[in-house]
Amino acid sequence: MVQFEAGIVASLLLPMCCFYGVGMRSCDFLPQMGQALWRLSPRQQQQLQEELADQLAERGGGKQEHGRDGGAQRRTAQHCYSPDIYHLLRTRRGGKEQSGFIDLEMLPPELGITILSYLNATDLCLAGCVWQDLGNDEYLWQGLCKSTWGHCSIYNKRLRAGFSYRRLYLQLDEGSLTFNANPQEGISYFMSKGILVDHPKELAKFIFYTRRLNWKMLRIYLDERRDVLDELVTLHNFSNQFLPNALREFFRHIHAPEERGEYLETLITKFSHRFCACNPALVRDLGLNPDAVYVLCYSLILLSIDLTSPHVKNKMSKREFIRNTRRAAHNVSEDFVGHLYDNIYLIGHVAA
Repeated sequence: MVQFEAGIVASLLLPMCCFYGVGMRSCDFLPQMGQALWRLSPRQQQQLQEELADQLAERGGGKQEHGRDGGAQRRTAQHCYSPDIYHLLRTRRGGKEQSGFIDLEMLPPELGITILSYLNATDLCLAGCVWQDLGNDEYLWQGLCKSTWGHCSIYNKRLRAGFSYRRLYLQLDEGSLTFNANPQEGISYFMSKGILVDHPKELAKFIFYTRRLNWKMLRIYLDERRDVLDELVTLHNFSNQFLPNALREFFRHIHAPEERGEYLETLITKFSHRFCACNPALVRDLGLNPDAVYVLCYSLILLSIDLTSPHVKNKMSKREFIRNTRRAAHNVSEDFVGHLYDNIYLIGHVAA
């Protein structure tokens, strides 16, 4: 709910601020907003509401509404902010009334950062044109870069004099859009700007910690760069995870292809070896090996399709799944296979 309201505030606040030219001082932005005066107790909120009602009644010429018993009745305060936020804004303004729209420096830091997080590179640059000092705040742009693109090779380099994180943010945004249209051109763009180095491990980390890349284009790129895929698999840690949950996490980062083929077999093979490497004790206790995990993964995928597809009328029962799976994986216990079925039945598809 907070993010939804912040999105509405951002969509309304920015065009208005750009039209009216509302200013903002970056040097006061975080320290001033850090004074969390807006969290008040219910009693304080009630007192502020009564005080606000009195002030509105005085401003309206001392008019009061009369109830049914003929006594004076306070008019309920009608304001666009709750009493605590309104009191906070008045406190920051020195108790003076001010017309116009809210300045972001008047808001608590959590709300201000949430508003800015809804903006893309174009909107942030437009906002930077209005808030000149904020647009030149390198700490803000550095945080935006590292929160959106968690790993880049340039982060570990010694930055030259005059380096701008604002320019880097625009280059990262441009490179991501290019990658989503053509993966090879996108990676080439990052390398030409010195953002990434052509090393499989660096490219894998960039992909693993970035959520701005289109999964279809990413699948095409990883199918062509198997060395990057190998490094990307090693970044996953499946220790102490149940097999279906680990498979879901794997396909959340590396999306499964829509049809069965050589690429899907490669993904499941790499996952099976990585899962066994992360869980040596479990593999030893259950008698598993990469080949057995490979068979179980395929069984889980087929079971997921069977249970979730509306086109399959006769769903596979738990007894049928146990019987079919143990035919291919003899060393796996019946109880373990039964738990696999329960997980898919209750949670859902492993590759959704």
